[in-house]
Amino acid sequence: MPYLHSKYETPENDGQHEVLPNLLGITTIDAIHKAEFEGFLKAQYQLLDTLTTRTIFDMAYIRLIHELSLCKVYDFAGQFRSVNMTKGGFLFPTAKFLPRITHDFDARILKQLPHYYSSEEQLTADIAKVHAELLFIHPFREANGRVARILANMMAVKQGYDFLAFYKITQRQFKDYIIAVQAAADENYKPMTQIIRSIF
Repeated sequence: MPYLHSKYETPENDGQHEVLPNLLGITTIDAIHKAEFEGFLKAQYQLLDTLTTRTIFDMAYIRLIHELSLCKVYDFAGQFRSVNMTKGGFLFPTAKFLPRITHDFDARILKQLPHYYSSEEQLTADIAKVHAELLFIHPFREANGRVARILANMMAVKQGYDFLAFYKITQRQFKDYIIAVQAAADENYKPMTQIIRSIF
């Protein structure tokens, strides 16, 4: 199965190498995937150990996910990207505006999340909104999808549910997933809500 988290194009350097410069001196794609996978696995266990009913999912928490996962791999772990990025011709928000954009995301959406949900429907709607917005903002140079999936899982586990079945999103369905992310530009979260419900 093709690797779904391939590097995005950067307008400043369209000919970049597949493996980003890293702290481990890794030069092969298989080795960097393994190092990243191990980092995210350990981070998810750490986050589960500290998760409580009062855990707050804000931008600081999102940056913590990224830092815990990649601190042994990249020197930019936990930091916003400094380059502009595209995917299939779609331009993500410009890097220089990320501090303002993430602050707005924090205040408008993340800080409004309740500690307790009385319905699964409202929980899935909020997970979808957060997931779509985070992937649309694309705050990090690498691993935005994996950070967003860990966050979605933590939001579900906090309410007593299992991890979401992201593995059910096949290569064929991945196009719909990307469209759902792009819909967040217009604050349209219905496409992502449908996807989250299907894997909840």
